[in-house]
Amino acid sequence: MILARGLTKRYGHKTAVDRADFSVASGHVTGFLGPNGAGKSTTMRMILGLDRPTAGDVTVNGKHYRDLGAPLREVGALLEARAAQGGRTARNHLRCLARSNGIPDRRADEVLRLVGLEAVAGQQVRNFSLGMSQRLGIAGALLGDPPILMFDEPVNGLDPEGILWIRTLIRQLAAEGRTVFVSSHLMAEMALTADHLVVIGRGRILADTDMRDFIDTNATSHVLVRSPRLTDLVPLLSARGWRVDPEGRDAVRVHGTPPDAIGDLAADHGIRLHELAPVRPSLEEAFMRLTGDTVEYHAGTPGQPPIPPDVAAGGAA
Repeated sequence: MILARGLTKRYGHKTAVDRADFSVASGHVTGFLGPNGAGKSTTMRMILGLDRPTAGDVTVNGKHYRDLGAPLREVGALLEARAAQGGRTARNHLRCLARSNGIPDRRADEVLRLVGLEAVAGQQVRNFSLGMSQRLGIAGALLGDPPILMFDEPVNGLDPEGILWIRTLIRQLAAEGRTVFVSSHLMAEMALTADHLVVIGRGRILADTDMRDFIDTNATSHVLVRSPRLTDLVPLLSARGWRVDPEGRDAVRVHGTPPDAIGDLAADHGIRLHELAPVRPSLEEAFMRLTGDTVEYHAGTPGQPPIPPDVAAGGAA
């Protein structure tokens, strides 16, 4: 179990993590979500003792990471796929890690086989693609067969087969009763992988809850209705007090009622329906609604006129 209480990190006047309280329990996958600059990487670094908290505390299975006698046997982590020394082979990189924690050399070959790198075990790491480096980092996290695992953007650089493999592996590790903490920006992938969510924005914990509860609390479901007689149907829907939003040229989204009530209403007035489908909100929609005010970096809108050269250079418009 990972437990953070009042966890705070400041860099000068900048507060990267602000009094964070959360827990990561064993037996399920906990997703760690937040916009860029929200404090995810800093939090994970503090868990691993790479950054010292300004205030508060964080422990793994009741201990500080720095107090673990053989940390790779208790916590496995992938924070940076390219962290391996480029001149070493994949096998020797893992053997060096293994010997530092009293792990037998043979374990290096076992995890290389597990992550699909057995055929390139003798190649230098500098020649690895991002996907291969990612698999090597995962092998390093699994090296000590630890009960706690942390992965930061584990699908980066992986092809579709690799994404399916890591998703299956992560869920299997949790099913074995391990504590699994995963940070990712890929909402669709996280929706398929995580059971529980910790959401951070501008350094503060915004949610620590079950995946389904998070989506239901922060987004609303609706019914997609498609009909050749929308001009007749929409006034009837609105008259019942149901909110109706346009969805393309021949469909609407109806909020506040189940699909059978809409179907009955349409049938009572002889209106044909071509589609009547309940739509559950997505994790992405819920995440954007909750964190919209905490996004630090906003991109421009495609199609907007470019900034005039004199303004971009600091001159008067």
